[in-house]
Amino acid sequence: MTYRTILVHLDRTGASRARTEIAAQCARAHGGHLVGLISTGLIDGIIPAEEILSGATDYIAECADYLRNRAEAISREFREHVSSGGPLSHEVRLIDAVTVDAVVRHGRASDLVVLGQRDDAAVKDITARDLPQQVVMEVGRPVLLVPYAGHFEGVATNVAVAWDGSREASVALRAALPALKLATKVTLLSCRAVHDDGADAHLLVPEVVQYLQRHGIQATFEREVTEIDVADALLSRISDLGANLLVMGGYGHSRFRELMLGGVTRQILAQMTVPVLMAH
Repeated sequence: MTYRTILVHLDRTGASRARTEIAAQCARAHGGHLVGLISTGLIDGIIPAEEILSGATDYIAECADYLRNRAEAISREFREHVSSGGPLSHEVRLIDAVTVDAVVRHGRASDLVVLGQRDDAAVKDITARDLPQQVVMEVGRPVLLVPYAGHFEGVATNVAVAWDGSREASVALRAALPALKLATKVTLLSCRAVHDDGADAHLLVPEVVQYLQRHGIQATFEREVTEIDVADALLSRISDLGANLLVMGGYGHSRFRELMLGGVTRQILAQMTVPVLMAH
């Protein structure tokens, strides 16, 4: 198992270039093909008023031209950036569709989807503010979420895996195997609240460690009982370990596009300090 096709979502935010670099490094490490996906915005884009000249004779055509030219500029920057890093099989897809739908549909034909963390301070003409949450819940593929601030490598050497024995954690662990095989340190972390005294019975720690060993992955296990918020405890322990990737399940469900995420998942997405590989 490896990440042979990696899809990265491109937009005009400043974090898009860093996201591209991480996706390209990952594709090279796995001998894969990189797809840069751009939703042109013709369906769900918002156009800054100052970008279209007042008194335009055909405002709709002017808007369409603006969005198309912007997408093509992002495409050129992607190709130039990827090519500058050395040989890598890659392509760009410009899609006239709702951004979430485009990423989900094309993501299902990929092994890994790379997205950026939501940044409320980013440009205001990006409409898909809940893109990470919706894609995680709907795409059926592992999603690598990259923080909008900080510098990160595409191949993690020190990986923390949030493990609670649940279906979601199991799916995420399985999806992360290609990444774990490239790491030099893997730590399974169990963080539970003091009152949750029945959780340990579901962990099956020896069995999970042996499962990873059969894949050539050496892992250690840490258990932490905390009186503080579980997400805060998890983020704190990741910092202590010096981990540069967190693997965790995406908890929650999607119904009629109204996303209901678990509290820990929601908090990690908001406060992540390292890339998070998530699967649901």
